[in-house]
Amino acid sequence: MDSLLIYIGFAITVFTGFFAITNPIANLPVYMSIVEKANEEQKKEAKRKAVTVAFFIVLAFVILGKIIFSLFGLTIPAFKIAGGILIFLAGVDMVRSRDSNDDIEDEKKNRFDPNVAISPLATPLMAGPGSIVTAMTFVSGRGWIEMGIVIAMFGVICLLHFVIFRMSGLIIRRLGKNVIGVIGRIMGLIITVIGVGMVINGFELLIDF
Repeated sequence: MDSLLIYIGFAITVFTGFFAITNPIANLPVYMSIVEKANEEQKKEAKRKAVTVAFFIVLAFVILGKIIFSLFGLTIPAFKIAGGILIFLAGVDMVRSRDSNDDIEDEKKNRFDPNVAISPLATPLMAGPGSIVTAMTFVSGRGWIEMGIVIAMFGVICLLHFVIFRMSGLIIRRLGKNVIGVIGRIMGLIITVIGVGMVINGFELLIDF
């Protein structure tokens, strides 16, 4: 029973981390801008392709994470500290309302390009450096059960992206862009806290290493 509660708590932490770093609600204006020139069928295909590609990108890094650690001689404490710093900086950018997707506007063209489902929608919008670092940090030094939980939680995040993108018009009308901006700042604050926690945990591991 105690182990089940531990796994549930870990799953909630992982989901919160992924939700904060990917922020599906704050990504709505970016998504709508990218698919502005697309028809309904193209939008459906873009959503399906984007969430699928994003999921398999993170899946690959989660599964190959141990190999990458061995190949480059990385240590868990070092990765946690570096990953925590990167996540912290990403959160600070969000709190300060800096748009990490400024270059995404350059992807807009007079005619819709289906490749935008892969880039920039799948990566870096959904499966960017922040998501990859978060995933690898959560699985570093953990077993297969935790790895499965991380994969499952990112799958839930991908599904959530699909649903929110599908309801994009309704959500924008109900919430408004100002509310979405506030949500982005709150998510940024959560990310900074997660990043600090990872750095602290990394130093604790380093002391015991």
